[in-house]
Amino acid sequence: GVLSVGTPGVGKTTLGKELASRAGMTYINVGDMAKEGELYEGFDEEYDCPVLDEDRVIDELEDKMSEGGVIVDYHGCDFFPERWFHIVFVLRTENSFLYDRLESRGYKGKKLQDNLQCEIFQTLYEEAMLSYREEIVHQLPSNTPEDLERNLDQIMQWIEQWMKDNN
Repeated sequence: GVLSVGTPGVGKTTLGKELASRAGMTYINVGDMAKEGELYEGFDEEYDCPVLDEDRVIDELEDKMSEGGVIVDYHGCDFFPERWFHIVFVLRTENSFLYDRLESRGYKGKKLQDNLQCEIFQTLYEEAMLSYREEIVHQLPSNTPEDLERNLDQIMQWIEQWMKDNN
């Protein structure tokens, strides 16, 4: 499987969907999956959002992941089983771009500030580096449509190389 991680607004969904169609893989947005299956264990008043039930998410994904050929998209990554992923990429966006994207999604106040802080401090990159073998974790810039194209080409090359090496 392939894991796509990053702060909300960095472009994971756009990249994931496009990658899935190019590579003939299945795209799974964990946030959407949780919403559809109501895989929550409470509500966070401070952030005005539901709290993910990580165990139920793992159960829900287990069968799909064992079949392989899956791209998983989520902002966190420390609770997924390490064996699920062969490549992990962390999308990074400059703050000026990210601010505009989040604001246009209706983020404001603490939620907006905390997501920007998360990006500034590379929180998710560090989480990925601690959760997976360093050599499979890659950072990709995600600011412009040109970045998106470059990232798609780059990831397709990794996937093709991985298929060659493992078949």
